[in-house]
Amino acid sequence: MSSVSESSPPERRSVVRIVAASMLGTTVEWYDFFLYGVAAAVVFPAVFFPAADPVAGTLLSFGTFAIGFIARPLGGLVFGHYGDKIGRKKLLVLSLLMMGISTFLIGVLPSYATAGVLAPTLLILLRLIQGFALGGEWGGAVLIVSEHGDAKHRGFWASWPQAGAPAGQLLANGLLAALAVFQSEEAFLAWGWRIPFLLSAVLVLIGLYVRLSVEESPIFRAARAKAEAAAQDAPPAPPILEVFKRYPREVFVAMGARFAENVSYYLFTIVISTYMKQQYDLPSSFVLNAVLIGAAVHVVTIPLWGAVSDRIGRRPTYVVGAVGVGVWGFAFFGLLDSQSFALTAVAVVIGLVFHGAMYGPQAAFLSELFGTRVRYSGVSIGYQLASVAAGGLAPIIAVALLGATGSGQSIAAYLAVCSVITLVAVFSYSETRDRDLGADDGVVTPEPTRPGVGT
Repeated sequence: MSSVSESSPPERRSVVRIVAASMLGTTVEWYDFFLYGVAAAVVFPAVFFPAADPVAGTLLSFGTFAIGFIARPLGGLVFGHYGDKIGRKKLLVLSLLMMGISTFLIGVLPSYATAGVLAPTLLILLRLIQGFALGGEWGGAVLIVSEHGDAKHRGFWASWPQAGAPAGQLLANGLLAALAVFQSEEAFLAWGWRIPFLLSAVLVLIGLYVRLSVEESPIFRAARAKAEAAAQDAPPAPPILEVFKRYPREVFVAMGARFAENVSYYLFTIVISTYMKQQYDLPSSFVLNAVLIGAAVHVVTIPLWGAVSDRIGRRPTYVVGAVGVGVWGFAFFGLLDSQSFALTAVAVVIGLVFHGAMYGPQAAFLSELFGTRVRYSGVSIGYQLASVAAGGLAPIIAVALLGATGSGQSIAAYLAVCSVITLVAVFSYSETRDRDLGADDGVVTPEPTRPGVGT
């Protein structure tokens, strides 16, 4: 047993400070990443991938969006390895710097009309750096909260860094929506889109200031001390090898659990822009404002779902979300086809509320799958591998289905299949809510179930 467990919860003020620092940094990184996603749908086809066929230009643009996801597993491997070796905090600072610098540089890239093929080439390179940085960000951000927090409220506290994703989306869409209001379409495509990318530098400086104040978790410090003592007898295996040796099932559970969550999020917030543009030629502000409303609701509901998972368990909460998005997908595209802004906003809001039922407890759930010594590597591998197969391909598959069928219902069917994958993964594993993250640096074992709470 490790010398540190979760039986003595830390002071509330300390946890709140750690949560705030983690969420702020995560918000900045997701702002950078999602800003690219929105721009890939609205701006980049014209600026970097001009083509006679608008669908072809959009597919090329989303191809660079997917490249960011391809780099994420590599980032998860590298950051996970060193995060398990030297700590979560240092890697979180590095990931924030890498993301911020690459996003700023996207804002100063020349267009295809100015630099030719060099422009999309540089865009792809910077997108790879973004993906690499984000691949290491998520695991460290949620773990430093999970390992500090009170075990009885782990789902709630760990869900706040998750809320950084819609908060970043809120910032990205909010700035783009504001620019769309005050600028003409021509001015926005010419230079206005660059402003949110350049503002990333300011957000990164704020994030760094706060994140540098965070202390390493006592659970990790105890596990590292134990590992250093054991290393005198025999050097430990690299964390990545130990993950696949001792936790192969947990890696696949983490990947499967992410399918419906990841795909639904990009359909509800990114693909919707392409759908409304291609199907009904509606202005970009129409979708940006609807997603803006949805993101505001999403920020609030994610911690609420995290708290629900502390009471009823991770698995039943997750199931509500997976079933919800699988069914709602069909209604979602039906409401979009009304071309009504109010109904479009309702479609996004309800979709993201169901998504939050998965995303809220997800940080705690994945943290509870792995032992401390390899936890950063384990959660990063499972999370980021799913990002490639799920979120990274979602916009491409959705646009291809739309082009082949001309109907959003085919995209809804694709989402329903992903929901089934997630349900199978979640039901294949036991409830994890009562596990003590500091119990051992090997396979974690369940604590006794609290009376009156289902498993």
